[in-house]
Amino acid sequence: MNKLLSKLRQFFAPHPSLPSGTYHSQTGTTRLHLRVEEDGQGLLIINAATVLHLNQTAAEYAYHYLHDKTPQEAAQAVAERYTITEEEAQEDYEALVERIEALIDIPDLDPVTFLDFERESPYAGALSAPYRLDCALTYQLPEGSNPNLAPTRRVDRELNTEDWKTILDKAWEAGIPHLIFTGGEPTLRDDLVELITYAEEKGQVTGLLTDGQRLAQKAYLDELLQSGLDHLLIALDPENKKVWQALELILPEDLFTTVHLSISSTFAEDIPTILAKLADMGTNALSLSIDDKKDLLLTQTLEEAHNTAAEVGLPLKWDIPVPYSAHNPVALELEEAEDAQPPQGAGQAWLYVEPDGDVLPTQGVNQVLGNLLSQPWSEIWDQIR
Repeated sequence: MNKLLSKLRQFFAPHPSLPSGTYHSQTGTTRLHLRVEEDGQGLLIINAATVLHLNQTAAEYAYHYLHDKTPQEAAQAVAERYTITEEEAQEDYEALVERIEALIDIPDLDPVTFLDFERESPYAGALSAPYRLDCALTYQLPEGSNPNLAPTRRVDRELNTEDWKTILDKAWEAGIPHLIFTGGEPTLRDDLVELITYAEEKGQVTGLLTDGQRLAQKAYLDELLQSGLDHLLIALDPENKKVWQALELILPEDLFTTVHLSISSTFAEDIPTILAKLADMGTNALSLSIDDKKDLLLTQTLEEAHNTAAEVGLPLKWDIPVPYSAHNPVALELEEAEDAQPPQGAGQAWLYVEPDGDVLPTQGVNQVLGNLLSQPWSEIWDQIR
């Protein structure tokens, strides 16, 4: 492995890089996106979850892998461009492919420790575009919802279907492989399924954040599943029977589903029972937060919920598209470590688009970077770089 890393880091002479752009491959349920930057370095994104930063040589190996080249073909192409024999190039190529496929087959594997890549802080590198765009299609809420759950006062109009397709086109052209449709409550938009289908046909990975109530309707759930939706995040109100009914329909399906639970004092004592039930139902992952970091009782409950989740086998996710709270189990663990900080992806790894096309670093950070419908992508991204 050290030999592979040594070769991947060496540049014996400057070489023209591959054409910059985004390359996409899908086999079954596996989605690979390779974004090659202008300097030849690359990002390999596996199922919109695992991100590998690659230097120029490694990016070329990944490029050939996505294009289904045989080891012999890839080795010949690399050997012609670099001071390396075909035998060495093939050995290095096969070693890298073996480790990439391990990440595909074992999604919970830590890519840093297994691949032995040099450790980098998440989102620390210079990006030409974020990995993900969170698209708030609407700030409408279901009847009876707390109006404070959506910042309706910020936005006085909603984009139509064609406007949103223009935004999705710009995102794809910029090299953003991952979209999450959110709100408000996005299932209140009649064109949600159409927009998911449109993005999927372009090759983008799509997710949906919802309260889950409409998914209790089997016909509507079937439409979502047929659209190609890749993953789902349900904000669970444990006292809402309709959401539990929706989970009973969803979890047997082949759709990766994360449940987010914002812990409240009204059901804090029921957390062990709730988590056990979610695990028994087949929930794929869990996201936890609390509203008030100063509430010591809720903070303790959050810590206990983290431990309970591990006991019942629920993997934890922290980088959810809507920041219900920055006070989550990952932040708690890192606070205990000297000089450690939670990874900061907002405004770098992901951006947030409001219903009128305005772009924010993330929901709740009212810094308008521009309008993605009316402005070129480069103007907006330059505000961050």
